[in-house]
Amino acid sequence: MNDLGAFSSLIKALAPWQTQVVLVGGWAHRLHRLHPLAGNPDYQPLMTRDVDIAFADRPPLEGDVKSALSEVGFAEEHFGEDRPPVTHYTLGNSDEGFYAEFLTPQTGSGIKRNKEPDSTKLAAGITAQKLRHLEILLSEPWSIAVGPSEGFPLDKATIVQVANPVAFVAQKLLIQHARRPEKRAQDTLYIHDTLELFGAELAALHDLWTTRILPELSKKDVRGIRESADQNFSAVTDIIRDAARIPADRQLFPERIQQLCQAVLAEILAE
Repeated sequence: MNDLGAFSSLIKALAPWQTQVVLVGGWAHRLHRLHPLAGNPDYQPLMTRDVDIAFADRPPLEGDVKSALSEVGFAEEHFGEDRPPVTHYTLGNSDEGFYAEFLTPQTGSGIKRNKEPDSTKLAAGITAQKLRHLEILLSEPWSIAVGPSEGFPLDKATIVQVANPVAFVAQKLLIQHARRPEKRAQDTLYIHDTLELFGAELAALHDLWTTRILPELSKKDVRGIRESADQNFSAVTDIIRDAARIPADRQLFPERIQQLCQAVLAEILAE
């Protein structure tokens, strides 16, 4: 499936909600390359079949997102026993196609009054997964234009909101301890590639951290982000070695990943 075409269909469907939804996963990382502050790497970004779309509790997401997705060919695919169930919105074959997932911040205990897990939410006809630490990704999103000049089959340039790179990296640092080893390796590569992409703009990233991201975080989360940066990049680890093996279009050395991440994170996260 042509993922630029599939992504364009998704963006068209979500146009009425474009100021409320933020791209926060692998597609956010991919679209970072279109930002004026981004460098021009000679390798491909990490690719992903799914688009992670986040929204906040307030203002509430209203209307009928489900119908808008259905009109451009997306179908629901349900998983698990949550009520409502975890849902993928798929375009094409479920094994090979393109799909979107909606996410919203998890607040409170994560348990409903009836003792069932409070892990999903119904809003505007779609089901979103509730995740801890997602609110970081909703802080100060960047607006990025996608359109024909960038290879997207859209009638005109369209603005999408994307998690900014500092929030993107900070959230990955904060959740590292809870991820499976293979996901930790992937996240490590995402962190490295993001820091390399914006390596010439460290002053701007540090300013974004200190003036926009940091004031909205709890002291516990700030401490967790900084401790994770130190623990994960103070030395070469098996996770870093696994991350270096992921790209097929370039040679990466674990020492390079560790040294770049350690040095750049120290500058961005400095007090």
